[in-house]
Amino acid sequence: MFPDLKITQLRHFVWVTELKGFHAAAEKAHRTQPAISLSIRDLETKLGESLFEKRNVKTAKAELTPFGLYFLPKAKELIKHHDRVAEDMRLLSEHKAGHLRIASVPSIASRVLPELLEEFITHTPDLHVSFFDDNSEAVLKMVETQKVDFGIAHLFHQEEHSDKDFIPIWQDQIGVVCPIDHPLAQKSSLCWEELTSHRLINNGTSRLLEDSDASALLGLSQFYVSNMISLIAMIEAGLGITTLPWYAFPQDSTTLRFIPLAEPQVVRRLGIVLLKNKSLTPPAQAFLDFTIEKMGTL
Repeated sequence: MFPDLKITQLRHFVWVTELKGFHAAAEKAHRTQPAISLSIRDLETKLGESLFEKRNVKTAKAELTPFGLYFLPKAKELIKHHDRVAEDMRLLSEHKAGHLRIASVPSIASRVLPELLEEFITHTPDLHVSFFDDNSEAVLKMVETQKVDFGIAHLFHQEEHSDKDFIPIWQDQIGVVCPIDHPLAQKSSLCWEELTSHRLINNGTSRLLEDSDASALLGLSQFYVSNMISLIAMIEAGLGITTLPWYAFPQDSTTLRFIPLAEPQVVRRLGIVLLKNKSLTPPAQAFLDFTIEKMGTL
């Protein structure tokens, strides 16, 4: 069986060596000299060898045995490793270091998270962040496979996800997106039936219409485009119109128009998705708490 080497005893050994005596080591450790002597004797018993030569009563100088000389760098190495691990764990518990892994739908990723993350990491300069940007379905898959600590997404059919917790934070309305010169562009709001005579393009958020009166539009779409950049390019080119949540609409666009869908009014709820009964890492829990504090919940 390997000896149970206590870090405190190793420190006492190194201090006695570096400070050239038991008295000085006792002062540094804020212990009595007999206590330091007992600590060293116990360490020697565990190791099965003497670390110090018998002391000269006149000089009280502590001299290492050959075994002690060999063990000294090993003891220092063990102390450094212990202190490094302890420091890493302390920083991790204070979310000042470690690794935060999150995934988000593009709308929140581009509209909300940059400012949130910038403020959060101001207080955690050593924190590493891995960020994944994808649609809700892909975000949920990353949560399920534990590729990320948690995701930010819309939870389609929440009752089907009994293994997950959902904390709703944001919501936006579904609207129609078309070129500014499109016949619908001058409308202040739209009913879903007004869209049936126009070429429709489905996208990853079109599922939001499934349980509404506008579900018939899903079967009328001629195109499906999953990538948002490609979708916007096709709408700008006049290939068709689409429905999008407000957060997903490119706010700086000068070529497109967003018209709220009033009949039916469809609202998307976005929030934090995480696995039930699974603890988050300290950085992930800290960022979750920070997000709720800044954004609130629905």
